[in-house]
Amino acid sequence: MRLSSVPFPTALAGFVAVLVGYASSAALIWQAASGVGASSAQIAGWMTALGLAMGVSTLALTLWYRVPVLTAWSTPGAALLATSLHGATLNEAVGVFIFANALIVLCGVTGLFARLMKIIPHSLAAAMLAGILLRFGLQAFTHLDGDFLISGSMLLAWVLCKAWLPRYAIVATLIAGALAAWFTGDVVTHNLAFNVVMPEFTAPQFTLTTLISVGIPFFLVTMASQNAPGVATMQAAGFHVPVSPLMIFTGALALLFSVFGVYSICIAAITAAICQSPDAHPDASKRWLAAAAAGVFYLLAGIFGGSITALMAALPLSWIQTLAGLALLGTISGSLHQALVNERERDAAIVTFLVTASGVTLLGVGSAFWGLVAGGICYAVLSGARRA
Repeated sequence: MRLSSVPFPTALAGFVAVLVGYASSAALIWQAASGVGASSAQIAGWMTALGLAMGVSTLALTLWYRVPVLTAWSTPGAALLATSLHGATLNEAVGVFIFANALIVLCGVTGLFARLMKIIPHSLAAAMLAGILLRFGLQAFTHLDGDFLISGSMLLAWVLCKAWLPRYAIVATLIAGALAAWFTGDVVTHNLAFNVVMPEFTAPQFTLTTLISVGIPFFLVTMASQNAPGVATMQAAGFHVPVSPLMIFTGALALLFSVFGVYSICIAAITAAICQSPDAHPDASKRWLAAAAAGVFYLLAGIFGGSITALMAALPLSWIQTLAGLALLGTISGSLHQALVNERERDAAIVTFLVTASGVTLLGVGSAFWGLVAGGICYAVLSGARRA
């Protein structure tokens, strides 16, 4: 596949997905890595290895299944590592990566995760996705207060193109925001330096206390707050792929490259929604092209892994967040419709949506998991009451 053969709006959806993924959590990975004593060169090597691993996995799965399967690092996992690895060494951190990724492979081999995903009602999965994305949708408008020129020009471009050239709405939004940011002097380029940093091998060290106190919570958070929403997002968008092979492939790839800083490779949720939406391509059977384009951009991001933070710092936050929010509006509205269209499941779905959107974290596990739990309990109780 050549990017030149992919429609421009479709390729742009892949680019926006990668941009949003890096912009939203790259700093967390740097924080986690520096917390265990990694040098700047080692952290840059981690970013290189992560970008290449996500690019390879996204391309391989998307081209094999011909559906938009986007992978990502675990953002909740990175947050947990950044706060839980204090006092651990870099070698112990790599030991945690190997342990957790091995458990993910085991989940795929045994089929436990696939069986769990089959019992989740479609309305609850759609409600969870809407709850996950709500914060990003709101960010499309919150910057109107402090950065009106950038956000306002992007919103105006989006509305006008949605009315007359809907396929190019995000293209126009990106260009309008970039021009406004350049005009206001918010694009800082003097620190940009594109260089290639090779990943560095780190020998693992396995410490029982670290594996239990960090490894097991990291595994649970990754599965509950990243892989489960990722699979549910894909299913809510109408794309059904065998779950166990996804877990085995992504877990094994992360396991293989754990010694180079690949702490996790998961099924993406938020960024995948960009590639799985009608804005990526009006024909659902061709939306895999957007994910394939994202895979190529992942590879490019990996090659220049040492420059990612400099690039993120060069772009104004208002531009990135407004672009992401507007790109996800179609997915949010579609998910809400799917969640609430069935009147018998509406109460359970709205509970799932609100708990997920609340951002509550219990026992170190994020709100997406607890939204499904709360909604599932409501679904079971209400369904049982109707049958009684």
